[in-house]
Amino acid sequence: MTSGRLAYGMQLPIQSQSTLYAEPWEADAGPGDLAEIARAADRGGFDYIACCDHVAIPRRLAGAMSTTWYDPVATLAFLAGVTERVRLLSHVAVVGLRHPLLSAKQYATLDHLSGGRLVLGVGAGHVAEEFEALGADFERRGALLDESIDALRAALGPDEFPVHKGVSFAFEGLGQRPRPAQARVPVWVGGSSAPAVRRAALKGDGWLPQGDPRDRLPEKIATLTRLRAEAGIEAPFTVGALTEPLYVSTPTWDVGRRTLSGQPEALAESLRAYAAMGVHQIQVRFRSRGPAELIDQTAAFAADVAPHLN
Repeated sequence: MTSGRLAYGMQLPIQSQSTLYAEPWEADAGPGDLAEIARAADRGGFDYIACCDHVAIPRRLAGAMSTTWYDPVATLAFLAGVTERVRLLSHVAVVGLRHPLLSAKQYATLDHLSGGRLVLGVGAGHVAEEFEALGADFERRGALLDESIDALRAALGPDEFPVHKGVSFAFEGLGQRPRPAQARVPVWVGGSSAPAVRRAALKGDGWLPQGDPRDRLPEKIATLTRLRAEAGIEAPFTVGALTEPLYVSTPTWDVGRRTLSGQPEALAESLRAYAAMGVHQIQVRFRSRGPAELIDQTAAFAADVAPHLN
């Protein structure tokens, strides 16, 4: 496992608008708002900004999920051009929907253009109709993800002519440039099921849980540690966590009963509990009534909470 400071990143608003988390103002927001929020995260020392991945939402799910899901490569490339330091995370790319050479071309170009800021977050996916429409096997999505990770490791590695020979994908003698700027693009595996945790432990450089409450994290982190030790894997590994919704200071409006709010030192003390569990990076989300308030919350967290995290 990696050690050191507790890093913090954020899933961007606007680019995905599921009713589970989107604020009402996001429906009318646009690229300018998204760029300003990304710049605020960049100024505030956030480790990464993240973008989701869905190709098309079926009618049966549109009411809950909405159909607003920006393309992660296009969005992160746009934001790379208006930021300088912050890393660019796909959280998560459903890589089994696409041929690995296509994904490698897109993400290698993004890493090249951004100067090596990509973190490739991957997941199995959960929308059957997406797989059917794109000709991918939903029932084999776990196996597709396993092989896609191996194929992407090859295709995003140093070799201009990568080689992969698998069950679903095979390629050799096909060159791709530009190559990624990073010698090794970090792959963080998303998901909280037992297969996802095992996949993260054995194939990933990090783990992105999906909504696990605090009390369930220590057991899963212990499982990650055990699986990697049993496999003899000693490489650095980044354990992530999604925090509760946050509001820095005392709110004057109803931010919801699950939201952590209050003075910066108290918020930092609560968040330090994640580090005590073995978490290395937390993904934060702020309650807000508009883009200006979200930018203010981002700045307040960076200035007043983050210095107390470590």
